[in-house]
Amino acid sequence: MRDDGDVDTAFADAPRERIVVADYAVPYLAHTTMEPMNATAQLKDGVLDIWCGNQAPTILRQLCANQIGIEQDKITVHTTFLGGGFGRRIEMDYALYAAQMAKETGGRPIKVTWTREEDTRHDAYRPAAVGKFQARLGDDGLPIALDIKLASPSVIAGVLQRLFPSISPIGPDKTIVDGAFDQPYTIPNYRVSGIAAPVSIPAGFWRSVGASINGFFHEGFMDEIAVAGKIDPVELRKKLMADHPAAVKVVEKVAEMANWGEALPAGKAKGIAFSLSFGSWVAEVVQVADTPNGIRIEKMWIAADVGTALDPDIIKAQLTSAAIYGLSAAMSQEITFADGAVEQSNFHDFDAMRIFQCPEFEVAVLENFHKMGGVGEIGTPPAAPALANAIFALTGKRIRSLPLSKEVTFA
Repeated sequence: MRDDGDVDTAFADAPRERIVVADYAVPYLAHTTMEPMNATAQLKDGVLDIWCGNQAPTILRQLCANQIGIEQDKITVHTTFLGGGFGRRIEMDYALYAAQMAKETGGRPIKVTWTREEDTRHDAYRPAAVGKFQARLGDDGLPIALDIKLASPSVIAGVLQRLFPSISPIGPDKTIVDGAFDQPYTIPNYRVSGIAAPVSIPAGFWRSVGASINGFFHEGFMDEIAVAGKIDPVELRKKLMADHPAAVKVVEKVAEMANWGEALPAGKAKGIAFSLSFGSWVAEVVQVADTPNGIRIEKMWIAADVGTALDPDIIKAQLTSAAIYGLSAAMSQEITFADGAVEQSNFHDFDAMRIFQCPEFEVAVLENFHKMGGVGEIGTPPAAPALANAIFALTGKRIRSLPLSKEVTFA
């Protein structure tokens, strides 16, 4: 999806001391919406009414019509509040079960509710992924070549198979490389390759999709480049993104908000990450502290350029929500499998960030870019790398796989 310059030639004669290499990995993740999957359906006199939180009511009506054999104009979808979506409620399984069972109840409504355990163990998961990164640094410490190889199961192929099995995916799955190939860094030789891994575990949309994976990979490695090149992480990003004023301005804004570069007391550190996703430019800084009970996430600063801010309060709420979602996954979440089954079942072994762990947030909404961007997902991609980069600054430990709790303890 990106092949600028001549990467192979750039690495061919590179001195070993100018090469930076790293392998990154992330696990499968469930959505764990606060309201488990549920739907209520009533089929009476050939007319179906269905009530549920969903992210695609038109598709829901179409699939229900196919499921029970009536015309779409005989179906009314009552879309309730989501109770949490994050991509999980674009899947239709729970609603189709309710529609199918409504055929058997003689016109009475029926409600289907999954237990938390069923919900956790029968999800369409954010896929696991791996990334191989290699950079060549120039004499000034800036990268002159970057080679990225990414592999994960195809989200698009999985979703299409479940929703529209008659449609075959055409071309590559861009979500495998989203958040890596499309970043506004100017590097003369820059290649990003994606490989669709043939894994049968159901993969689905998860808040910010491929950018949630590659944001961690790409921005963690950018921090490694900054360290290897002896360049401040903020200055590195400003120099590499100089051709993109919107990117530079959000980095400058978040650095100003966080008072980047200040002398911190012993036992405190900051990390930064940037991501362009869904048409919006976002930079985040996390401050962490070493405490007797573990690492405490003290504060998070977010600067986002969405082009045109129609409702700043909603934008700030979405950015904060998305950042918490990303931090939760980074800290402790992982779905694992044994004997063909998911091992996790509830919040005791797949936990979200608790309110006492949440940092203080400060959010700035910018309107410099000439196009309007998205809001609901853009705060997630930079969250994990900003936290991981802060932990490196605090401890000197570079963590390249999630969850971070495998390497550190959080207070």
